[in-house]
Amino acid sequence: MSYPKKVRLVEVGPRDGLQNEQATISLGQRQQLIEMLCAAGSKHIEVGSFVSPKWVPQMAGTDALFASLNRQPGVTYSALTPNIIGLEAALAAGADEVAVFAAASESFSQKNINCSIDDSLNRFLPVIEKAKEAGIKIRGYVSCVLGCPYEGAISPQQVSRVASDLWDLGVEEVSLGDTIGVGTPLATAKLLETVSKQVPLAHLAVHFHDTYGMAIANIHQALSMGIATVDAAVAGLGGCPYAKGASGNVASEDVVYLLNGLGIDHGIDLEKLCTAGNFISQLLGRSSASKVAKARHCQ
Repeated sequence: MSYPKKVRLVEVGPRDGLQNEQATISLGQRQQLIEMLCAAGSKHIEVGSFVSPKWVPQMAGTDALFASLNRQPGVTYSALTPNIIGLEAALAAGADEVAVFAAASESFSQKNINCSIDDSLNRFLPVIEKAKEAGIKIRGYVSCVLGCPYEGAISPQQVSRVASDLWDLGVEEVSLGDTIGVGTPLATAKLLETVSKQVPLAHLAVHFHDTYGMAIANIHQALSMGIATVDAAVAGLGGCPYAKGASGNVASEDVVYLLNGLGIDHGIDLEKLCTAGNFISQLLGRSSASKVAKARHCQ
């Protein structure tokens, strides 16, 4: 096995984690969570998304959130931008990086964003071009890479096609998302072997949900193959409204514990991360989904 010497943890809790929550989280509370994550050493944080509050009410006010942040040097503050209107708002807010999202499943694409995979990619082209003109980085998410709630298993070749199309459009990183958390290490290995033939390994990230408790095992598999960017959400926040039974993202605390055990540099203070997870979990009225937090009595 050849582990990376350093791993970049992309903290998606403030966006992907909170966007499906039922409880109302104020802008001030969202800001406090982000600043606690910064204090813990997080260097890449998804602040929010520039989408219509009609569809994602929890992300309302992301422009005001960006304006109120006490930004720290060396931290990338990113945002999800599904279209050119969202991108323009993100640029105006001063986002350091933006992201677009596609699916490896036709059915999921239709349910989630009301269009086919090819149509979604066509919509992203002007977003990617304008982001490049503005000189900011852009990443592309691919959801349902190891399974779809409507179609079942998704072939690595189908994922590779979508990832390759995003790469050809000009994204600088492709994040592969196991949206419903059904992946296993063997399936993860086959996926990465296939996709890395089209998109360089150094430009791939993994994004696992923990529905079946396999997220950490899958991340370990990805690390052993050289993946050096991992998405995670503090306290295991998140879920998927279109995937019945899908639990939250893998907990950032659990990923950090794994990285510590493997001797891989990541720059995050586990105790402070647990504190941030405790803070947001209390606001949501539940205990942290992080097994590490529970074991360390941080919740």
